Amino acid sequence: MVLAPAELSSAPSNCIQKQYSSKELFPQKLNHYRFEDFFTFNRSDGTIEDWHDSRNILASEDFIVALINGLEQEVGSASSVVMYNIGHEWGKQDAAFFQGWFEQQFQKPVRMARPSLALEAWWWPFTSQGWGNWEVDLEDQTNGFMFINIFDSAVARTLGDVGKPVCHIYAGLFAGFFSQLTQKKLSCIETQCYAMGETYCKFLLGKKNRIDAATFWQNEGANAKDIATRLRDGEYLA
Repeated sequence: MVLAPAELSSAPSNCIQKQYSSKELFPQKLNHYRFEDFFTFNRSDGTIEDWHDSRNILASEDFIVALINGLEQEVGSASSVVMYNIGHEWGKQDAAFFQGWFEQQFQKPVRMARPSLALEAWWWPFTSQGWGNWEVDLEDQTNGFMFINIFDSAVARTLGDVGKPVCHIYAGLFAGFFSQLTQKKLSCIETQCYAMGETYCKFLLGKKNRIDAATFWQNEGANAKDIATRLRDGEYLA
């Protein structure tokens, strides 16, 4: 897992030095949203663990740039597919991990919880780790798709305005996580990106025929609003 530099630079110094984690002091606490509550910095052994006892690493913006540039040099345009597949596998594994800690923490299976509670419970650790805030639009769920907005994407923020979608690892993460959680084969595409000059990133998650149609329209020049309108009008591929 990754902590974004912006999150680290704003962390108070006493959070790095404390010896006991917030979880050790308040194990039943549910509203552990502060940086110094969620992470435990173990100076003696040089490790960082989060509330769920997962090991975290720190990655700079230079690392993100080098990773993407290195992939592009090695595999060219297929680098986006590689990043998507990395995200997809990550999402699948994280779904199983999430279901375990959610049930332990809230004393109920994910499927029995309110969707809004379950979704926010899953994503807020990502926000703490520097992956950005999110907003989920479930309005079109019955039509076989939904939209996810990401504000302050770690990848797009780092790369800046490059004129194309760059958050392929997010798209893969959403596809893998929701496919595993719902036991349905879902795909995801980024329809607008901060790296294209937009104010936030937007992802379309849904069944393959919806995503195939959106990908085709996007390649033909359609923007995120056009794609949403056409999907809601039922213009997806058979």
